[in-house]
Amino acid sequence: MTHTSAPWEERWHPLREEWVIVAAHRQSRPWIGETVNTPEPHIPHYLSDCYLCPSNTRVGGASNPNYSGVFVFDNDHPCVGPDAPEFTPPPAPYRARRANGLARVICYDPRHDLTVAEMETVQIGAIIQTWQRETHDLSMRPEVNQVLIFENKGAVVGVSNPHPHGQIYATNFTWKTFDTEREAQQRYNAECGRSLFQDIIAAEQQDGRRILFEDAHTIAFVPYFARYAYEVYIAPKRSVPHIHALNESEVASLAQALKYVTVRFDNLWRQSFPYVMPIHQAPTDGGDYRDFHCFIGFLPPLRRSNTLKYLAGPEIGGGNFLSDTAPEEKAAELRALPTTHYRSDTVTR
Repeated sequence: MTHTSAPWEERWHPLREEWVIVAAHRQSRPWIGETVNTPEPHIPHYLSDCYLCPSNTRVGGASNPNYSGVFVFDNDHPCVGPDAPEFTPPPAPYRARRANGLARVICYDPRHDLTVAEMETVQIGAIIQTWQRETHDLSMRPEVNQVLIFENKGAVVGVSNPHPHGQIYATNFTWKTFDTEREAQQRYNAECGRSLFQDIIAAEQQDGRRILFEDAHTIAFVPYFARYAYEVYIAPKRSVPHIHALNESEVASLAQALKYVTVRFDNLWRQSFPYVMPIHQAPTDGGDYRDFHCFIGFLPPLRRSNTLKYLAGPEIGGGNFLSDTAPEEKAAELRALPTTHYRSDTVTR
């Protein structure tokens, strides 16, 4: 039986096929190191020098339209591009290849201050539909082998512009995390004759303590093997390899789950909650990926309101994550919070 405090325990991460060290007693250890100043600044509805606000000029010189909903454009400073230059191959044992692809920005809303947690579910649904359309359309391009959609939120994860937005990388290569998850799910199905992610959902339902949201179509939970203190998975219950395969009812359900989770994040410390949020999807290179279960992951960098989870000796040096908290305890904190945003009286359209 698993103890709630989970002292000196290893938990198997079946999607990454690695052990996570859980040492929850370390959360209360004395800390005189660096802390994060997280004041709640006033953010206006519109900022004249924001390159993501409607009608403003972007850093590349183009002007944004006076958009009223979700707005997508090609990144002015892409990390990959269709015109990646050719190069001279390096000597063995080194290898290199072109980083080809497309990079796009998704502005979630014209309002500079409106995060997902403070949006109506219909607005969140419009974002999901944009994810679906972009995934589908980009996957049709022969040079695109995977579509990575993600959101970086908060200054502590390196975001310099608070305007609510995400990014898309459609690349001629696949991403290591999703390669690992794909291989783990294929191997599990071959060995057990069952879907790995469906078994993860069933295990979370059987335990129940870590579930934050559940309806007929979607489930959200702090995974048993969480590496970060407030890590959350949001997954459709139906196994689909790409988000564009979700139907209208599943999109509405997913929007509600995203609303519940992000509101609870913000309510935890009554501040805009930082995170990295990738959408885990299968490659788009025409392979058979029926074993892959698409889901959304939240990786929050804070383990306290002012303390980062630093990656150091165990993670960078040893290659195994050490979690300072027990997933059950963090899930209990989130479950106890209201699903109405703490700023709801001040948030107006």
